[in-house]
Amino acid sequence: MSTEKGDLDLSGAKQNTGMWLVKLPKYLAQQWAKASGRGEVGKLRIAKNQGKTEVSFTLNEELASIQDIGGKAASSSVTAPREHPFQLQSVGGQTLTVFTESLSDKLAIEGIVVQRAECRPAVNDHYMQMKRRQIEESSKPKRQSQQIEKAITTNYKPVANHQYNIEYEKKKKDDGKRARADRQQVLDMLFSAFEKHQYYNIKDLVDITKQPVTYLKDILRDIGTYNVKGTHKNTWELKPEYRHYQAEDKSD
Repeated sequence: MSTEKGDLDLSGAKQNTGMWLVKLPKYLAQQWAKASGRGEVGKLRIAKNQGKTEVSFTLNEELASIQDIGGKAASSSVTAPREHPFQLQSVGGQTLTVFTESLSDKLAIEGIVVQRAECRPAVNDHYMQMKRRQIEESSKPKRQSQQIEKAITTNYKPVANHQYNIEYEKKKKDDGKRARADRQQVLDMLFSAFEKHQYYNIKDLVDITKQPVTYLKDILRDIGTYNVKGTHKNTWELKPEYRHYQAEDKSD
């Protein structure tokens, strides 16, 4: 088989090599990259429990210390969670193939994806401390005021409103909806809110995140549960694997 870059090596497909497609947390991938050429990054455990396959990954202890939270050098390090259980998912009738590209731009099929999974951190004190530090770092102002010794003599004329602000407001008005923020940024705001209270209605979450309702609900379906009856009817709460409340909320 030929492509725009030449012949495609199909030996991997002929061997029918089964591969796993695993989604990793960003911080875990960054810690793995730091261990390049230094040996193993952790241990993968596959076991059977009452006929059900359970998979988990344990990060090496020397890689658990994170110095740069959110890509910024932190004054003190935090310890990342070491235990990461896998949530196994079916391929869903899709045919997914893994390709590699050599330095000579030659493409090769390495195998067929037979299992999808999501590697999630265990929600413990280390995880919550790491998330809290990420939120603190992201909330720090990117610009800071600085006292100058001499007056600025360049011909700079302040404007009432910058062009990008005008374009942004025009876009919001034309679209008739709120501008979407990055998904990870919205998740950080939601986790921070649920650390304070267990239950929220959608209106309060919209006010907190400033996101469109449909976009916010799409994210909430991944991490939360909607209560349709009971004392907390018509409210959202975190799924069990994401819950970590303060003491006053546990009694609730």
